Amino acid sequence: MLLSVGDVLAMPVVRAGHPVVVGGGSLDRPVRWVHVSELPDVAKLLVGRELILTTGQALAGSDTATVDYLEALAAAGVSGLVVELGTYVRELPPVVAATADRVGLPVVALHRVVRFVEITEAVHRVIVADQYAELEFARTVHETFTDLSVRRASLAEIVKTAAGMLDASVVLEDLAHRVLALTARHTGTSALLEHWEAASRLLPDTDPDVVPVGPHTQRWGRLILRSSRVPNARARMVLERAAQTLTLHRMIERDRFGLHRQAQTGLVDDMVNGRLTDERDAVALAATLGLARRARYVPLAVEVAAEAESDPVARQRRTAALLDAALHGVALAKATALAAPDHGNRVIVVLAVSRAGDLDAALSMVCAAILAEIRRVAGVERAVIGVGGESDSLLDTARELTRAAHVAEVALALNPSPPRPFYRSGDVRLRGLLSLIRDEPGVQRFAETELSALLRYDIRNATDLTRTLRQFLDLAGNKTELAKRLTISRPTLYDRLARIERILDVDLDDGETRTSLHTALLIRDLVAAPESR
Repeated sequence: MLLSVGDVLAMPVVRAGHPVVVGGGSLDRPVRWVHVSELPDVAKLLVGRELILTTGQALAGSDTATVDYLEALAAAGVSGLVVELGTYVRELPPVVAATADRVGLPVVALHRVVRFVEITEAVHRVIVADQYAELEFARTVHETFTDLSVRRASLAEIVKTAAGMLDASVVLEDLAHRVLALTARHTGTSALLEHWEAASRLLPDTDPDVVPVGPHTQRWGRLILRSSRVPNARARMVLERAAQTLTLHRMIERDRFGLHRQAQTGLVDDMVNGRLTDERDAVALAATLGLARRARYVPLAVEVAAEAESDPVARQRRTAALLDAALHGVALAKATALAAPDHGNRVIVVLAVSRAGDLDAALSMVCAAILAEIRRVAGVERAVIGVGGESDSLLDTARELTRAAHVAEVALALNPSPPRPFYRSGDVRLRGLLSLIRDEPGVQRFAETELSALLRYDIRNATDLTRTLRQFLDLAGNKTELAKRLTISRPTLYDRLARIERILDVDLDDGETRTSLHTALLIRDLVAAPESR
């Protein structure tokens, strides 16, 4: 952090000269270097933020020359001018103060002789020490976050490290302003998060204490510093390095299993992604891993809701336990399958069942056994199974695993009662389908674009027009019924709806506009209620 002109004047070596400020701008100007010169055209040699020390030779001429000299220094970005009286000028003429005030250049008169070399040494010693400290800090930041990347540290640990280095509160949020991880410093967590969404919405990405997280074209979150005590340069350095580490954290695949499970995972991945295209080769490879031949193949996806686990090793162990549980359930039902871990707490399964008999009955028995074993895994709260279309082709079945996974994720969000042993695509509804994609940055951006203006208006004006819009859309635009539900007059309702149209710049009589806004509100409901997952 650079010294200011005021800091230099406060140094004992400068105070010995009895400094008096005769005019000019703020003494808070930073001083990058101290330069001693008597040249009247010294401004040509400067690059800005220098403090000039002189005995006043350039001020001993005419008033015109004095004005030209001071104006040139100001134009060069000089932080200040210190003049030692006695050698060339016994006192500064009034034109100096007047010009200094006009151009905003601090001018200081020293009324006693001082050794300029002592001033330059004292100032430069501090400047060099600060520069070295900044270099050391930058090296520490680089090494610390590189180590976190190598160790595949959790989101929480990365955020905690950034907060510790800055001794300030740091929050990681997603695009819907939900807090993903935080470390509170010098305040309580509850105080830090009070009215968080409202405060965060009003904080632009251009704020120096906000750093986007994610690849440039696929931002998925923001790191936010909550402190005014940290120097901006250091804060920005730490936040940007932490954001890079968080981006790598999300990109790196962390799960590794035993050889047999790796082989199953590799085979499933090759089939799903089209690297294996020959049906006979696929069946042969699957048979070596225990999958029955000449069977009906069914794609399953087991979606699990579990307690949050920040430790990467513990997450890996849980994923392995879920995979083992799924395969054990299949074995208990006297069936065979290939299984592989998928994103998050999800296991995908290619199930082989007999071509004879009732398929739904066989699926119910196998899925019940899988779910029973999955629920035994520590930390598991709920689990559901999505089923795709069956096939005699192993490759076709593998390609249906994505659809089964979609169905399972939707089913987990619906949380129906009583639960079913498995779900097909016909068992889910619109809200469930939206829940499938609610965490995608693009979906969150859509909802924010549609509603952010109205949400900010409600925050700033303590209104609840968003609730009015929601009920208007829920009632398919029936204004009479809406006025009754809100217990307000129709003119008052019309005024509210008109305000909503002005704020959002939309026409609520347009069907596509209503659909877009209603979809955005459904997404917001799902984002705001993660417990419904």
